[in-house]
Amino acid sequence: MYFCGAMKIFLIIIGCISFGLGVAGIFLPMLPTTPLLLLSAALWVKASPKLYEWLINHKVFGEYIRNFRQHRAIPLRAKIISVTTVWLTIGYCIFAVVDKWWWAQVLMALLATAISWHILSFATLKKKS
Repeated sequence: MYFCGAMKIFLIIIGCISFGLGVAGIFLPMLPTTPLLLLSAALWVKASPKLYEWLINHKVFGEYIRNFRQHRAIPLRAKIISVTTVWLTIGYCIFAVVDKWWWAQVLMALLATAISWHILSFATLKKKS
């Protein structure tokens, strides 16, 4: 399926926004990095093959995207870092930011649990030997 000029531009822009949010997600644990980068890849695969190739061959993001697309798996190190970062960040918010609102603390703990469950629900990528 190929797109007309206006639709291509729209998909490229949405892909760029998704990519930017995905990169921000490396530093902000509430933003899911991998799904946003996968969305960028999906948007760019037909709308901009050059951007798609750039992303797939990127020295930092390319391997994660290729592994996830091929194996639907996340490396153990990435799982550990992701879950730890989520809990440290949300834990800080629970005890230092919303410490006076028990309902917000419960909601944030449920959110951290859901994010952790989502990350851990994917298979763990085995190292090639």
